[in-house]
Amino acid sequence: MAKKNKTRLKPAASKLRIARIFNAPRSLVFAAWTKPVHMKKWSAPHGFTLPVSSGDLRPGGKWRACMVSPQREKLWLSGVYREVVKNELLVFTHTWKGGDEETLVTVRFEDHARGTKMTFEQSGFGSAESRNGHKGGWSECFQRLAAHLAQTA
Repeated sequence: MAKKNKTRLKPAASKLRIARIFNAPRSLVFAAWTKPVHMKKWSAPHGFTLPVSSGDLRPGGKWRACMVSPQREKLWLSGVYREVVKNELLVFTHTWKGGDEETLVTVRFEDHARGTKMTFEQSGFGSAESRNGHKGGWSECFQRLAAHLAQTA
């Protein structure tokens, strides 16, 4: 079977940026990103579950998770925390098991008049297809995060 042609990106175009305002305090939004009890509620696209989520929340600490698709396919992902500033900043690597692409995720948390502004950036994509696929997945995750925060706050 022939390999699918992938559109290569210039470094500036290999970045995904999504900003959201959540009607929840910054400490809760940060906890939703760092505590497995919260992660399991939102950190997978619609129809997926996240039965495994663990991590050592410190620079150099490793994290890993397993998403399960509606077809019961297990998708493992992992990375290493690069920076952790409580309630302000998370920077970590993101790699799919069996994949050849490691990306860097940066999440900033700021107070906002309506709650918390979260700015998400993921960089280092090898192709437009990969970047766009992640954009769709993260967008669904953030919809689920908003619903989880509304129930929790």
